[in-house]
Amino acid sequence: MAKRDYYEVLGVSKSATADEIKKAYRRLAMKHHPDRNEDDAGASEKKFKEAKEAYEVLKDSEKRASYDQFGHDGLRAGPGRQGGTEGFSDIFGDVFGDIFGGGGGGRRGGGPQVFRGADLGYELMLDLEKAVTGDTVEIDVPTQVGCETCKGSGAKKGTSPESCSTCGGAGQVRMQQGFFSVQQTCPACKGAGTTISDPCVDCHGRGRIRKTRTLSVKVPAGVDDGDRIRLSGEGEAGRNGGPAGDLYVELRVRKHKIFERDGANLACEIPISFVTATLGGEVELPTLNGNVSLKVPAGTQSGKVFRLRGKGVTTVRDPRQGDLFAQVAVETPINLTSEQRELLEKFDTAVKTGGDKHSPRADGWLDTVKRFFDRIS
Repeated sequence: MAKRDYYEVLGVSKSATADEIKKAYRRLAMKHHPDRNEDDAGASEKKFKEAKEAYEVLKDSEKRASYDQFGHDGLRAGPGRQGGTEGFSDIFGDVFGDIFGGGGGGRRGGGPQVFRGADLGYELMLDLEKAVTGDTVEIDVPTQVGCETCKGSGAKKGTSPESCSTCGGAGQVRMQQGFFSVQQTCPACKGAGTTISDPCVDCHGRGRIRKTRTLSVKVPAGVDDGDRIRLSGEGEAGRNGGPAGDLYVELRVRKHKIFERDGANLACEIPISFVTATLGGEVELPTLNGNVSLKVPAGTQSGKVFRLRGKGVTTVRDPRQGDLFAQVAVETPINLTSEQRELLEKFDTAVKTGGDKHSPRADGWLDTVKRFFDRIS
């Protein structure tokens, strides 16, 4: 009896994509699997193997090209390639592996599994000065380290772990659920691939112990709040010989008493007396590199911002020096003596006679208020 056309078997056109061919085979495999057709297992198995044979050819680009050109006569496959002699679990491992994690043997990976240690986080508080200039800081980090007594094996000194009898040392077992073959972590060894009958007295079979380690962290100049430093291999120790995790040091910069930082720029508030603001003068202005003299022009108003170029900081991403922005805050005198009050009252009377000559903003504001009330009345 002549073989049916493979495209006809799968119910697809000759221009079907690889994905369409796979979907068609998956549908037929589910429909004709003998486990789902116990009343007619013989006929179902025949259709199942026919679909498998068609799929084996059409999923392979070289075989498909040869079949398209020469038909069945163009296929010269070795023993077992066309006959569909594989077990049903192997067949489904090929088609449904992308859903259930693959259909390889129980020794997937070739031996006991190793586990990478967990990554750790540490919050490091810095003063603004240290963040700007950089520093080397020692920190104490509680972590899991390899047990020195058993060298991380978890077994008592002089003994060694034994291969798990449940999974044969693979760390994975295959569970058959109907016509699905599902691979999962071995419940006996928890994926380690080994079991310990005589555990280490210090780590109790875990291969790791809790310990606080002192590490030296080099903080580069110019770091900012929220920056992170990665210390490779300084996290928790791995298991079964796996690599250690990493330590991520997150930097937090304390609030400064004088300066606020915005990237490479600094800002501060500088209080001055109303006399200095009125007559002008020089005031000492702090920077992170020492005090500088700031010249205040006569008639400076409260809120005026002075920009001092190059008096800011650098960042780890940009070596250029930022600027310092100093905002003037004119202080109102308090706790005046009677003599001082009398002098201020005389001064106020003298200023008022000058009108907007001396207080242009106040005089203009009063005119605006007057016009506002005239309009709504």
